[in-house]
Amino acid sequence: MEKYYFTYEDIHRTARDIAERVVSSGFEPDVIVAIGSGGFIPARILRTFLGKPILAVGIAYYDADDKPSELPRKVQWVEEAEKKLAGKRILLVDEVDDSRTTLEYCVRELLRHRPAEIAVAVLHDKRKEKRGAIPPEVKRYIAGRTIEDRWVCYPWDALDIDGHVAAAAASSDAGGGEGR
Repeated sequence: MEKYYFTYEDIHRTARDIAERVVSSGFEPDVIVAIGSGGFIPARILRTFLGKPILAVGIAYYDADDKPSELPRKVQWVEEAEKKLAGKRILLVDEVDDSRTTLEYCVRELLRHRPAEIAVAVLHDKRKEKRGAIPPEVKRYIAGRTIEDRWVCYPWDALDIDGHVAAAAASSDAGGGEGR
């Protein structure tokens, strides 16, 4: 199976581009909500550019063998969610929009807390048919890059970062792929 290998530099540049698109869209988030674990690092980089606090949620969709489960489930949620989310403009962040199931689940859970608005940002949107759907209440969806449906190797998952960087440099589309 072909893979994408993204470096930290790729991720940083993509997050910067997302932040610029968030600002130019006129959306001013009050808070960034990171979907763990993949959304933690992109959310932290976005915080550098947007200057907003981060809240973290844990949603489990894949098992220990990277196989999707039937449905996503909450494993961690925002403490005092009603107080921290009601009436707020939320930027929901994840690393990849693969099946869209996790994003749909998380948006629906956030909507239960009556935010003023939710925007979704992902580093990478896989070009494929999605099992889930972004609820219509979400008016802004920003994907840093649209990529083909290949396995994505992020640097924060690498046991050998030097090997990961070498694989990224050696890939036929160095720097992670399309849309750069």
